Amino acid sequence: MAEEFVGARPHVAGVDSSTQSCKVVIVDAATGAIVRSGTAPHPHGTEVKAEAWWQAMESAIAAAGGLDDVAAISIGGQQHGMVVLDHGGRVIRPALLWNDTRSAQAALDLAAEVPDIVERTGSVPVASFTSTKLRWLRDAEPLNAEEVAAVALPHDWLTWRLRGFGPQNPRLDALTTDRSDASGTGYFNSTTGEYDRELLITALGHDAILPRVLEPSQSAGTLGAMVVGPGAGDNAAAALGLGAVAGDIIVSIGTSGTVFAVTDDQTHDASGAVAGFADASGRALPLVATLNAARILDSTAALLAVTHEELGRLALEAPAGAHGLVLQPYFEGERTPNLPDATATLFGMTIESTTRSNLARAAVEGLLCGLADGLDALRANGVIATRILLIGGAAQNAAVSTIAAQVFDVPVVVPSPGEYVSLGAAVQAAWVLSGERPAWSTPVVATPAVDFKPIIREQYSAHRQ
Repeated sequence: MAEEFVGARPHVAGVDSSTQSCKVVIVDAATGAIVRSGTAPHPHGTEVKAEAWWQAMESAIAAAGGLDDVAAISIGGQQHGMVVLDHGGRVIRPALLWNDTRSAQAALDLAAEVPDIVERTGSVPVASFTSTKLRWLRDAEPLNAEEVAAVALPHDWLTWRLRGFGPQNPRLDALTTDRSDASGTGYFNSTTGEYDRELLITALGHDAILPRVLEPSQSAGTLGAMVVGPGAGDNAAAALGLGAVAGDIIVSIGTSGTVFAVTDDQTHDASGAVAGFADASGRALPLVATLNAARILDSTAALLAVTHEELGRLALEAPAGAHGLVLQPYFEGERTPNLPDATATLFGMTIESTTRSNLARAAVEGLLCGLADGLDALRANGVIATRILLIGGAAQNAAVSTIAAQVFDVPVVVPSPGEYVSLGAAVQAAWVLSGERPAWSTPVVATPAVDFKPIIREQYSAHRQ
């Protein structure tokens, strides 16, 4: 801890550099109370100049009132992706985001070439993973691939820049990361905590500098008097922010949908449904991800020319099962199941079922059924579920939480709206600062009664690809 903060009641900062924006919260390190916050947008698209993330983070920090009274900071960020650096610390090409699917064939190639890849990494490679994007780079842009001296993930690169590195100070060996984000690269063994260099070379064609993997409470360095934490992948940071314990299943409805849990044992799912990631506390984070989540509701609301609140009211006017109308919501392809070229399909259209309320209901049910399939996959790999923690902006819609209690067969809890990724990053910052993981409380705003309706899952399963 920096000397000027000893004995004081310090503030810590948590950053969420997500797909769509950068959010910063300044938090009382003792209580977890948010003191102030700021946000700034990111460019749209699945290929983004990394510098735009840096500019957004600077803007979000300024909007949050700056860091003059902050003793520690940590950055949570969108997982996977690919930031490639040359020997001079320059970003070689725009970063590829997790939701860029051009590396789908590269994922198939890697899986075929390395039959034991699940045992080595805990996951079947998919287009989201960094390794597959490096393989795509090697095949599609060989000159750029040859220039790669170091590979970083979004939060790795931002932490490095925050500490004063970059083209003006190209210390590539100063790159750092944590187990949670490293576990999403496709060349990291979450069980041993080591990179698999052979897999990196198989993907990229040559070896490269990789960020040093830090422990959960280990400092990445300092920025003046401020301690910089190791950072975390967004889902692992959210688990920290929620204080998730064994038996908790976190269902997050954001740009993507995720279903994950904190467990003691690593999973090795050969089907590819469950990714064997690490969490940000030294444990495992088995996770199922879908490409399609909140934007299912965005698209349906736009089609019906209603607000999200009105969409929810319409959905609750229809019965469970929407009179047989089923939306398979693969609007942008899908990751789980791994169907990168799939499109959305509406089944069961009849005179009775083709109504505005049934379509609204089918959109919510389709969204939640895809996530419930994820819970089934976790359970098939030994994960115990005692309750669902439903988070993300869509979770606050009354229809989403009500229908979730009909889709999931365990109790659903809706925590208070919050930026749990940035709050989890703040937890990590406080942990690094004091040496002890803080125990901040998580308020709950809704606990809908369990009202399981098997017809919803049965209809969806009958049409599943």
